[in-house]
Amino acid sequence: MRQGTGKRAEAEKYFMIASTDNEKSMYRNVWVVSELLQGKIQPVTNELIGAARKLADTRKSEVWAVVMGFDPGMRPESLFSFGADVVLIAEDPGLSGFVDEMEADILAGWIRQYHPEIVLCGATTRGRALIPRVAVMTDCGLTADCTGLDIDPENGDLLQTRPAFGGNIMATIRCSNHRPQMASVRPRVMKAPDPDMRRTGRIIREDASGMSSGRVKKVLEVFHDSETAVNLADAQIIVSGGRGMKGKEGFDLLRQFAAKVGGAVGASRAAVDAGWIAYAHQVGQTGQTVQTKVYIACGISGQIQHLVGMQSCDLIIAIDKDPDTPMMQIADIAIVGDLFEIIPEIMKEIPQL
Repeated sequence: MRQGTGKRAEAEKYFMIASTDNEKSMYRNVWVVSELLQGKIQPVTNELIGAARKLADTRKSEVWAVVMGFDPGMRPESLFSFGADVVLIAEDPGLSGFVDEMEADILAGWIRQYHPEIVLCGATTRGRALIPRVAVMTDCGLTADCTGLDIDPENGDLLQTRPAFGGNIMATIRCSNHRPQMASVRPRVMKAPDPDMRRTGRIIREDASGMSSGRVKKVLEVFHDSETAVNLADAQIIVSGGRGMKGKEGFDLLRQFAAKVGGAVGASRAAVDAGWIAYAHQVGQTGQTVQTKVYIACGISGQIQHLVGMQSCDLIIAIDKDPDTPMMQIADIAIVGDLFEIIPEIMKEIPQL
């Protein structure tokens, strides 16, 4: 192992900074940091386990799901059905509320103990508070908001693809000199595999009460704001509007359209920045990522920042006057014309539910 000086030397007392093939061989397996909300495992965890399974199969290694939370009713064995081989659980009543300092101490300690080759985390509010802290503690790089993951078969480097330069290009990033390799992935970018209830694995429970240096803060209360609870994530149909809606009144039409088809209302950043609709409805790189059955884009040109948030939808329908926009080019069905004429005509053809 290389010798360092100063702060780096101090870090190397506790963490192996892998730079040679022999040092890298110490690191094995793909870890997924499970996302919990009120003691329940969130769907992004299953999505990441599916992606981790493909990476681990390439490396002929295991998938470990890391669970840091306290809920006696939680069913960690459900993670096996999505592809996990091992579930590593931190048992500590102090983890009942998310405190990033505590979880970072625990996760960093486990990385020191078990030497994972790859660590994946959801790019959620919780993940964004946790995983950068762990990356600093372990002296590792971190690629945030990835939209694609692959393995270089020659050297085992994790190939991490994400939007760059304001979303205008897609960059593939690798970290050849350090292990573990860390990446965060936004929810609903990866598709969760179909669960296989026949799969089994092993559960490792560890007493984590002494693994943290203590709380710096604590959760006093959890509340839910109805305006920020727009459930785009679970909607099967999203009717989304952009600059072409021309104002707040245009989104009144989209709300009627969404109610008619049983969907939710989304928006582009341009519409949100204009104040036509609340940020909770924003789809795209700086909003929510969605994977719906049907995505109806109304008056959205389709800049890359928006496309990365919805391009995995099963069926994309675009309505716009301009047939040459990026959205119209990627749409499965492109309708050219005035959306204020087309949408009411479509609504007339939909039977009343």
